[in-house]
Amino acid sequence: MAAAEPAVAALPGGGGAGAGAPSGTVPVLFCFSVFARPATVPHGAGYELLIQKFLSLYGDQIDMHRKFVVQLFAEEWGQYVDLPKGFAVSERCKLTTLGNLTPSSTVFFCCDMQERFRPAIKYFGDIISVGQRLLQGARILGIPVIVTEQYPKGLGSTVQEIDLTGVKLVLPKTKFSMVLPEVEAALAEIPGVRSVVLFGVETHVCIQQTALELVGRGIEVHIVADATSSRSMMDRMFALERLARTGIIVTTSEAVLLQLVADKDHPKFKEIQNLIKASAPESGLLSKV
Repeated sequence: MAAAEPAVAALPGGGGAGAGAPSGTVPVLFCFSVFARPATVPHGAGYELLIQKFLSLYGDQIDMHRKFVVQLFAEEWGQYVDLPKGFAVSERCKLTTLGNLTPSSTVFFCCDMQERFRPAIKYFGDIISVGQRLLQGARILGIPVIVTEQYPKGLGSTVQEIDLTGVKLVLPKTKFSMVLPEVEAALAEIPGVRSVVLFGVETHVCIQQTALELVGRGIEVHIVADATSSRSMMDRMFALERLARTGIIVTTSEAVLLQLVADKDHPKFKEIQNLIKASAPESGLLSKV
């Protein structure tokens, strides 16, 4: 629910009232600015009751002339959508992702890093360099890698600088999203996949559409900002901002690699450390700061 920025969302968990909630009620987290207060509402509560509850908590802090909006995260759209006034609260929603990564539950997606894109994509050399760093990290940590190539007959194969040794799949495609039937089958064969680390080109087309499809299938997506780009910096930056607002994690190559090892005593830490001794190129991202 929003009054400008304020929002309300059901607390995380499975269906039903949930642990700690009185029988016949649903736990709800009411958020305003930097504040969040847990409460409960009766099962079947609707718009008016939620508004009243929100105002009882924050009414003295907000401008009453603002518009209130009740929203729900729609997996099929990969974003929050406004609910009609006739809705009713019936169950708890899923917890917003925290972005944890572990090698055993992660797959890397390398999207369309092809030769014909070289002269057109902004900072393509930097993107290739960081992409290669990520693939080296995946080999060190034993993380499966899926690679696609957009219409390779016309756009060429993956650039030679990207070492595809040991990758699980290299697939041609015409669809912009990487979520092909073969990719879905490959993911189904890997036990416990929870997260996809996604990088490549173009940010606002294939990367964006892949991320939204994966989120719609319940997979957490980490987009590596310093390993993805577009022909236009405007398209690149607006896509990253839009994706972050949908709950997709926009991160960096070094953050991903260090999160995957998690501890300096990890047996592969030294090898990963060697990959990141030289900082990744900023590839125009600092222009956003």
